[in-house]
Amino acid sequence: MNSIGEIKGKNILLLQGPMGSFFKRLDKRFRLRGAYTFKICFNMGDQFFSYRDNTIPYRDTPRNWPKYIADFLEEKQIDKIFLFGDCRYYQRIARKIAFEKGIDVFVFEEGYLRPHYVTLEKFGVNGFSTLPREASFYNELQEVPTPEPKHAKQSKYKMVMSAALYYGLSNIFQFKYPHYEHHREFSAIKELFHGIRGVFRKGLYALTERKYLPLITGELSKRYYFVPLQTHNDFQILQHSHYRSIEKFIIEVLESFARHAPDDRYLLFKHHPVDRGRKNYRNFILEQAILLGIDKRVLVVHDVFLPSCLKHAIGTVTINSTVGLTSVSYGIPTITLGDAIYDMKGLTNKGISLRKFWRNHKKPDLQLYQKFRQYLIENTQLNGSFYGMFPVELEQDETYSSTS
Repeated sequence: MNSIGEIKGKNILLLQGPMGSFFKRLDKRFRLRGAYTFKICFNMGDQFFSYRDNTIPYRDTPRNWPKYIADFLEEKQIDKIFLFGDCRYYQRIARKIAFEKGIDVFVFEEGYLRPHYVTLEKFGVNGFSTLPREASFYNELQEVPTPEPKHAKQSKYKMVMSAALYYGLSNIFQFKYPHYEHHREFSAIKELFHGIRGVFRKGLYALTERKYLPLITGELSKRYYFVPLQTHNDFQILQHSHYRSIEKFIIEVLESFARHAPDDRYLLFKHHPVDRGRKNYRNFILEQAILLGIDKRVLVVHDVFLPSCLKHAIGTVTINSTVGLTSVSYGIPTITLGDAIYDMKGLTNKGISLRKFWRNHKKPDLQLYQKFRQYLIENTQLNGSFYGMFPVELEQDETYSSTS
């Protein structure tokens, strides 16, 4: 990961981070290196996972946020901003104004490469990333061995407890931040319900889906196309694609498959695990398949082992999920229907329509993939987890060196 530059004596603003203590730990590391830090909080969850001495609560309306943050950046003479997720309203506005003022913005996000990585990228991530999108750029790079990441030791328990505390405190003390608007559903009761239902469904699917793994690795191996579904409220879809819902994507894929795919091929949909307690598209998918007369060739699963689904597929169809990049790494022909950092000729079937992809698809160039992966790791990835081991690069003094 490239250096974030000189921080000693710099004024650093932290906005919302991942739910939990990650940004608090980051704050501590910055201060130990001589930075002056500020943390703006938008709800009691933010406040709980922050230090008291540098916390500034924002209790005004979203409408007044642009003027507030512009004045704050000027008054505190902020040099760098760190935030998580650049599509959320407060982050998006802050990022835009910071750019206008020439202030560096560093964005954290879930890893482009998983597991054991998180993303930290200057300017923006995903569709806002400044990564080169031409294969020629990566083909000119010298391929060098990339060390395997250390195990991040992510704790699901820590992640669940962090979310429970965050939602619970924010709901109980909502009166302290009466104007705050979350980017997603923000009810602690609903989140608890989704969590309980998710646990129940996980146990249920372990029983009801036992038949699918032998099927896709045996009789149907290399006879189906794989469609990994993204979360229903994923900013990757809402911000970086023309789809306004997962349902629209599902319909487009089913209709194209019915009209243009070979008659002896199948379609395998897999739900995103984060949506396990929230969404179940099974009935919707099968109802649409019945209308198109392809219900005998459509399968819907939830918790079948993802690598097996990918390795035995003819090809992968996605909007812009990181699963698409994993698909490429396995040498599986892949097509993206949205804006993805890895969507380029040589890696995906960029420039080929979905209707043609069913019969005329190309395998990825794995040498190009290795160079692309190497560049991602060197420039955007930190070995670690928000809910496990602190990223190695952030523990090393050289990341905070005086060289840019």
